[in-house]
Amino acid sequence: MSFEYMRKIPSVIDILHEMPLSDKLKKVKQERDKLIFDIFQGKSSRFLVIIGPCSADNEDAVCEYVARLAKLQDEVKDKLILIPRVYTNKPRTTGEGYKGMMHQPDPKGKPNIVEGLKALRRMHIRLLRESGLTSADEMLYPGNYPYLEDIISYVAVGARSVENQQHRLTISGLDIPAGMKNPTSGDLTVMLNSVQAARVPHSFIYRGWEVKTSGNPFVHCILRGAMNQYGRYIPNYHYEDMMSLVDMCHKRAFDNPAVIVDTNHANSGKRFEEQPRIAKEVMRSIANSRSLRNAVKGLMIESYLEEGSQDVSGRVFGKSITDPCLGWEDSKKLVLKLAEYV
Repeated sequence: MSFEYMRKIPSVIDILHEMPLSDKLKKVKQERDKLIFDIFQGKSSRFLVIIGPCSADNEDAVCEYVARLAKLQDEVKDKLILIPRVYTNKPRTTGEGYKGMMHQPDPKGKPNIVEGLKALRRMHIRLLRESGLTSADEMLYPGNYPYLEDIISYVAVGARSVENQQHRLTISGLDIPAGMKNPTSGDLTVMLNSVQAARVPHSFIYRGWEVKTSGNPFVHCILRGAMNQYGRYIPNYHYEDMMSLVDMCHKRAFDNPAVIVDTNHANSGKRFEEQPRIAKEVMRSIANSRSLRNAVKGLMIESYLEEGSQDVSGRVFGKSITDPCLGWEDSKKLVLKLAEYV
């Protein structure tokens, strides 16, 4: 066993100095953050839609997608807040496959994490500058968050990371909403423990420093479905599932308990075309329950320019190289329909 030391990772200060965020864009982020905070605090009746490709694998394609999303945001601004899903790190169950832009800024090239860190920050800044929309990213590696903390407005912790102590502690120091997904087993107690842990203050070691956090009041649950011991998908987006989770949140006395429903992954059985049906069912359930209207704050949807997926060597612009996604036209129809429910 051995390590081959490839390149020294540049410091956060170095990267931020090389690619600073302008005062104008800082103001845009502050305004977007407030809109999102108001939803989680129950001050706004708008509904969140976190939507975008499974993985942000190509800067130009992602920017084209988000440009279209920005125009759609103008049409639904009184009902919905659209947050582009721009995931630059991808967990791989078996350790194989495309691991995201941070590892490979060029999916067909060799891994280069130094260039990957620069590429993902450059892309997030470009998206914000061109669209006026702040993005969501997944916290696969807690130590990478400072490279993006001045840009993004939402963080998700995935099903394979939600029980990890470092993720929970790091989330407790964020000043933006963070969603904890239920683990692949579907155990809601694990997810709720993570939410509870990240809502309170902590002292711990982070990036070589002893740090203190104040707790994050905007940590919440994400239902993404599960898989049983026989490899069968178990959805958890139905009315009874959401009501049970809301009751569990109330028993823990969470302030402003919040739930986001992921319409893909195990909830759809990885059948991306089922997402519109699932999203509409969730909206109908919310309409029939005051408790759900108060607690369910939004949806997650996997969507890209082109429908479906291709392998990493594919040449179709704007088509996923990881999980299959809804195409743009179906995505637009769905967003417009969701606005009618709000």
